[in-house]
Amino acid sequence: MNKMVVTFNKSNIGHVIALIVIIAVTLFLWCVPTEFFGIEELTVTQQRTIAIFVFTALMWMFEVIPTWTTSVVTIVALLLTVSNTSFSFLQGEGVGKLANYKDIMASFADPIIMLFLGGFVLAIAAHKVGLDVFLAKILLGLFGTKPKWVLLGILMVVGFFSMFMSNTATAAMMLSFLTPVLATLPPSGKGRIALSLAIPIAANIGGIGTIIGTPPNAIAVGALENAGIHVDFMTWMMHMVPYVLVMLLIAWGLLLLIYPFTAKSIELEIKVVDTGESKFHKYVVWVTFPLTILLWMTGELTGLNSNVVALIPFAVFSMTGVLSKDDLARIDWSVLWMVAGGFALGTALNQTGLATTLIHAIPFASWNVFVVILAGGLICYILSNFISNSASANLLVPILVVVGAAMDTIPAFQEIGGIKTLVIGVALCASLAMWLPVSTPPNAIAYSTGMVSSKDMLKMGALLGVIGIVLGYVWLMFFKF
Repeated sequence: MNKMVVTFNKSNIGHVIALIVIIAVTLFLWCVPTEFFGIEELTVTQQRTIAIFVFTALMWMFEVIPTWTTSVVTIVALLLTVSNTSFSFLQGEGVGKLANYKDIMASFADPIIMLFLGGFVLAIAAHKVGLDVFLAKILLGLFGTKPKWVLLGILMVVGFFSMFMSNTATAAMMLSFLTPVLATLPPSGKGRIALSLAIPIAANIGGIGTIIGTPPNAIAVGALENAGIHVDFMTWMMHMVPYVLVMLLIAWGLLLLIYPFTAKSIELEIKVVDTGESKFHKYVVWVTFPLTILLWMTGELTGLNSNVVALIPFAVFSMTGVLSKDDLARIDWSVLWMVAGGFALGTALNQTGLATTLIHAIPFASWNVFVVILAGGLICYILSNFISNSASANLLVPILVVVGAAMDTIPAFQEIGGIKTLVIGVALCASLAMWLPVSTPPNAIAYSTGMVSSKDMLKMGALLGVIGIVLGYVWLMFFKF
């Protein structure tokens, strides 16, 4: 008990010290003369935006407070200091252009936020009526009982689920099925490690397949939308689902090679339990779930924007009683607020004129386009292994959108996909970061079973990370969005 108290106190002291340092750095950047930055035409509001950006970045990196809380604090700070409704003594002649407060507040209801919200609602409804368990049973049953095919089945099924459901929820559900099975495997073999690792690997990689699969995807698409570049749901899937399938097959081969099975067969017993929902509710979900996905995939034919389509299941489930007020509490609002903070920073960068000022001040055109693209992805990849991948993407995407806009006239940059490759590459790298149990929630869940060590996780995470980044950028450069 005493040791726990000491650890807790040390953690508190560390957070307090980090907070003091972060506030000191922020105040320094806020108070120094604009000339300190060496950027011509830098205004006072742009300087404030830089200070708030640095504050947000450091708070996200060191997680002094929850990441979603940092996003809310960031949005409020922007409203109070760089918007047209900021404190009167912070406005006036010579401070520079102010951001529109309505646009900053609209970050909480950005269309991409609505798209993600629709994905959460679909996942909650599917779980509530048992659709997820039923599909898992049917799909896994197609792969038979031979260990290598069972492993492939788990990779493919988890990867598919993670495209439309929370990868955390998918990993938790699948591990609840597999943990009893893993216990029956021969302890002398390494098959149980392969199966345990397959779930977080597939959950992390599978999320790359759709815009709603993981927050970094939504952050990238939202930033591109704000820059006037539209990427719809089907376009994303057409480019990224094949990549996901290739990566899952590579993961399958590596797992079989490094962790061979000694068992001759594996029996997966998945019981479909009656959740108690009415048949009417089940039918509503069974019809609405595939219909929503179909509408997302046929946006060009129907003319419906994927962000609008995401609200259809919300309306249907609310009207029919599938979704209750208690279910609303199960939506991962913290992720939505987290993403909103990144969008608010992007709005401030653009509307205060800081983005334009940076474009004029920094000679992006003289930079090597390949180095810029790869550096952005690698930085995000390294950060995402230690902090939230949403936080990493939120930090880097607004900056890289500015960089991409400045380099947009370079022919070599356009030839390899331009700003889309730059920004989407960051989202891809964020999802490939899975070195450690703390890197992603699916990793943490798999590690908690005791079937896989951090050493095994690091080995597979590093291998798939390197392969995934190389393949990912080749993919983006040759199969341009």
